This record gives sequence, C-alpha cells and structure tokens, in this order.
Amino acid sequence: MANVNIKFNNKDYLLSCDDGQEENLKKLAKHLDSKYGELKNNLGNIGENKLLLITAIQTIDDYFDLFQKVQSTKKDFEKLSIKFKELRSLAISYKDEKDIEIGKLKDEINEFKTMVEESKNSYEEILDKTTKSIEKFIENAEIDKEKNIQ
Repeated sequence: MANVNIKFNNKDYLLSCDDGQEENLKKLAKHLDSKYGELKNNLGNIGENKLLLITAIQTIDDYFDLFQKVQSTKKDFEKLSIKFKELRSLAISYKDEKDIEIGKLKDEINEFKTMVEESKNSYEEILDKTTKSIEKFIENAEIDKEKNIQ
C-alpha cells in the first residue's frame, strides 16, 4: 500500500491506496476539493458536514448521469450490433444466391457451347453430304452428257 498526502478544504490528510494509484487518488481528491470549494463559495459557510453531503450528492448525481449515458450508449451499440448481424446475414444470403445464379449461368453457357458444337458438326455433315451430292450430280451430269454426245 502507498501513502498519499492530499489537501482537502485547506487541511492535509494522509490516505492509503494501492501501489500505482497515487496520482489517480490525487486527481480525485483535487476534483472533490474543487467541487467542495465551489459549493462553499456559492452557498456560504453552511457547515462542513452539509457541504460535504451536498458535494457527495452532486458527485453521485454526475456519476448517475454518466452511468445512464453509458447504459444508453450500450443499448444503442447492442441495437447497432443486431442490425449489423442482420445486414451481414443478408449480405451472405445475397452472395449465396448470386453464387447459385452464377453456377446456373455457367451451366447454361456450357449447354450453349455444346449446342453450338453440335450445330457446327451437324452443319459440317450437311455441308459434306450436300457437297458429295452436288459432286455426284455433276459427275452424273457429265456421264449423261458424254452418253448423249456419243
């Protein structure tokens, strides 16, 4: 434990605190003395006990105001956290849906590629058959022409 000399209401006091907390205790005592001095200037000398009580009540009032703000902020944060989780869930769902759509589109593209390849092969077969037919027709026509000439 550490000992700290503080001044309150123009009186010196020796207080103990945990090691490393000396500066914090000095700041707190200075703040309390400042509030006490301010009340004493505003209210006059109404008695040390009454001034101490009013100082304590004001300090507690400040604490409760701050506590309420912290609680309100905590609730706001919790609401934001819930909204964030909802948005995150929606984003993940959206991504999953788009991944499924992309997969379907890829499948359709592959089907189209297959159809194009099949159509190309079919076209080439038809072209080959037509070419052979024309060649045979020309050949037959030439044979018939030669027969007619003789």
